[in-house]
Amino acid sequence: MHKFEDEDTGEMLTTDIACRLFDAEKCCCNDYKNRLLKVADCLNIRSFEAEHYRWLPVTCAYRLRFEGKDLFAWHPLLSGDVESVHQAGISMRGHCVSENDVPEDEWTNHIQET
Repeated sequence: MHKFEDEDTGEMLTTDIACRLFDAEKCCCNDYKNRLLKVADCLNIRSFEAEHYRWLPVTCAYRLRFEGKDLFAWHPLLSGDVESVHQAGISMRGHCVSENDVPEDEWTNHIQET
């Protein structure tokens, strides 16, 4: 999901706007292999530095592991079931729109309450 950083507070503001390559039904990238070539601001987890992790959701496995925290029981790496994240109600399935469908000057209207 696209995010903004509040310049005054440094707070991360998350939107419900997904990358144009995001498949909202499957909750994954449609072209993971080529995403870095196709989307200029796509983040490459393999080249992250410490300050990049705050851009990831607080439930993200990469962020949790970086912070030395345990994964949640619903995480597919623990549950063994890719549907467990959806069953827990914390995925973006059915809760996002494509960046192709929202004019960029309206993105701030899609900031989600935390």
